[in-house]
Amino acid sequence: MTDDTSDAADRTAQKQRGIQDEQDQRDAAKQKKGEPSDENSVSQAGARDYPVPPLPAQHLEKPGREQDLDLKPRFLAEAYKGSGKLDGLSAIITGGDSGIGRAVAVLFAREGADVAIVYLNEHEDARDTCRHVEAEGKQCILIPGDVKDPAFCRDAVEKTVGAFGKIDILVNNAAFQEHADSLLDITDERFDETMRTNVYGYFYMARAVLPHLKEGSSIINTGSVTGLQGQGQLLDYSTTKGAIHAFTMSLASNLAKQGIRVNAVAPGPVWTPLNPADKPAEKLPSFGAKTALGRPAQPEELSPAYVFLASPVCSSYITGMVLPITGSPGF
Repeated sequence: MTDDTSDAADRTAQKQRGIQDEQDQRDAAKQKKGEPSDENSVSQAGARDYPVPPLPAQHLEKPGREQDLDLKPRFLAEAYKGSGKLDGLSAIITGGDSGIGRAVAVLFAREGADVAIVYLNEHEDARDTCRHVEAEGKQCILIPGDVKDPAFCRDAVEKTVGAFGKIDILVNNAAFQEHADSLLDITDERFDETMRTNVYGYFYMARAVLPHLKEGSSIINTGSVTGLQGQGQLLDYSTTKGAIHAFTMSLASNLAKQGIRVNAVAPGPVWTPLNPADKPAEKLPSFGAKTALGRPAQPEELSPAYVFLASPVCSSYITGMVLPITGSPGF
């Protein structure tokens, strides 16, 4: 990691905290009280029971570190048994230090893939993820930096190829999110930060990795339910996720003849650092309560879908799909 790369990542984290601070001040000024009522029952349909609302009322400083969460996300998926679906492959995952990215990294390793973790500057989270990947018996490298920078994206790809000899899978997962009650709250700088992180970053990484992909390779983008149905307090974020879905389908069509598949996962509410680093603390207890299952997902409930879409033995005839995993019927 060069000093310039480290400085750029730190500047981005500082900028994102500044955007967060401005919104926090607006929220405090409004002095809203009370929580939306929750009339949904809670369902447990997984291999184990998961945390249910009310969740901890906690607000994290951006970019959000998993180690700081009072309620730790479930990402190890102990009941998931690997079967060699990704044997001999290598993957690069942006935003792989925590949340969904961390859970995907662990399962990719359990299925036989070496993993490169791209992240902003959450170094302790990234090192923890690396330890879990290596505990699965696979190699892991850490690449800190800002995906808004196309030169950094090229460098991250070259470092991955240098470490593993190839790249077979790209998971675009890094994201910036900050709520706003009004379009008037979203400055040009803030809109630019969201667009460049969530859309440009995906584009830059896909472009950088493409010369190294071959027939059977895959790209998986993390979209969102907000990109399918919108979200009134996430105007810019929802816009980027809709763009990611369109980018996924368009790139899938573009690369089909090369045998490179491109798909997306569109999660609903998931318990990761992203939302506690966005929502005011008083909004967190009811997070995910409005889904049909009455709770947010845990990262390990999403990661098997990424394995499925990455594996040539599972999804060789699937491309251009946006897979909603929302805890509710339809979207």
